Amino acid sequence: MDLLFVCLGNICRSPAAEGVALVLSRGDSRIGRIDSAGMGPWHAGNPPHVTMCEVARAAGYPIDDLRARQVDRSDFFEFDWILAMDRQNQRDLLALQATFGGKAKIRLLLDGAPDGIYEVPDPYGGAISDFQDSFSLIRSGVRAFLAHP
Repeated sequence: MDLLFVCLGNICRSPAAEGVALVLSRGDSRIGRIDSAGMGPWHAGNPPHVTMCEVARAAGYPIDDLRARQVDRSDFFEFDWILAMDRQNQRDLLALQATFGGKAKIRLLLDGAPDGIYEVPDPYGGAISDFQDSFSLIRSGVRAFLAHP
């Protein structure tokens, strides 16, 4: 299974999900490529947000070396799963896939989460607690997805 995590700019939520998945999937023969991307080009080439890097590193999931990129047509053909952080990202991805085609299954990262929360809030511009809250949801979502794709 090749996994792509997507948020709006690829500097907060999706790189955190990528980092968590990279660590949690070690030794899992079902998992191939893991990547993240953003719907927009604004941060392409940039590292993740400094606060998300701090939160992820403190939890044991370093993401400092990741770099932002925008979702590309090829992603819909190369990845088995595209996991969106919120409903708007999911709608945008489904609209792109309707144009591009591709094999990828698109869903929210938190679909099927036991607590009934379906979206990871965007912490961009918020306090450190916003980043911590989003990271906690991401870690739970990635764990749940890896257990039951």
